[in-house]
Amino acid sequence: MVCPYSLTIPGGVQMQVLGLARTLRELGHSVQVLAPSDGPPPDAAVTPLGKSVPFATNGSVAPIAPDPSAAIRTIRALRSERFDVVHIHEPLVPGPSLTSLLFSDGPLVGTFHRAGASTAYALLKPIVRRIGNRLTTRVAVSEDARRTAYDGIGGDYTILFNGVDVERFSHAEPWPTDGPTVFFFGRHESRKGLAVLLEARRELDDDVTIWVGGSGPETDELKAKTVDDSRVQWLGRVDDDELARRLAGADVACLPSLHGESFGVVLIEAMAAGTAIVASDLPGYRAVARPDEHAVLVPPEDPAALGHALRDLLKDQTRRDELIAAGRGRAGEFAMPLLAKAYADIYASLV
Repeated sequence: MVCPYSLTIPGGVQMQVLGLARTLRELGHSVQVLAPSDGPPPDAAVTPLGKSVPFATNGSVAPIAPDPSAAIRTIRALRSERFDVVHIHEPLVPGPSLTSLLFSDGPLVGTFHRAGASTAYALLKPIVRRIGNRLTTRVAVSEDARRTAYDGIGGDYTILFNGVDVERFSHAEPWPTDGPTVFFFGRHESRKGLAVLLEARRELDDDVTIWVGGSGPETDELKAKTVDDSRVQWLGRVDDDELARRLAGADVACLPSLHGESFGVVLIEAMAAGTAIVASDLPGYRAVARPDEHAVLVPPEDPAALGHALRDLLKDQTRRDELIAAGRGRAGEFAMPLLAKAYADIYASLV
């Protein structure tokens, strides 16, 4: 399994790769992960391919390794291990993924995560289409991701939604709170919408606490704007256990992204933890949560609408309980073992 992004830097694709590989091994398959790593590999079955460099894309910063040394290590691993199947995440990203696509000899599975327009796809369409034809099987994590990949390279796709370790979130011990609490977690960059949430706090009562997890390029600027507001607690980076506990302890999880979300893994994690959700009304989030059944969805980049939705839900325990009950059931549909079994069936058909 090949990941283009550094496994020691938090990210949705990285978490999917590691979680899927771990679950496949639990099912009895032999899985090796090839990826950049900027520190000690997070798993014994990871072959580190070198350090990453930050690359701005899709409103975010991706830690990729496009250098020749990473390519050489990738080719060496592919040729020495003689894998039955090579599963490449984001096959067209420069670095280990693109190298694997070009230099692997056996069956190739490609999973596309990205949603939204791609300048590279548009400018290099004839080239990427030809390269993409090397894939034996193409998978997209959502309809939005399928559309993006199809517009770039064409072809047929199986849609397999991302998976979550539902058990870990559903059994987390709730983090203690002193009153109504809203939890934001994610990278502090414009597309994640943290600035919108902080602007929306004017609509919230004085006893509401806002937990802000994560970090990013906007952290210092946004911190400075809330220095006089004791309601906002900056947590920094939280590990997996604390994330699950914070979600279980919060009254509402707030996910106010502006764009670029191909699939709402964060919504599944919140639903599995038993947390009511207020999020932006984006296609990637609708693929997970039906509006008003599993979550309250509001227009992106609308602080007033976000603030009103949070305030109303915090005051309505009955409504929160309804969303939580429906959300727990919905989260079970995205359990990682179900996804691993689906991929194992694909691998078996290719071998």
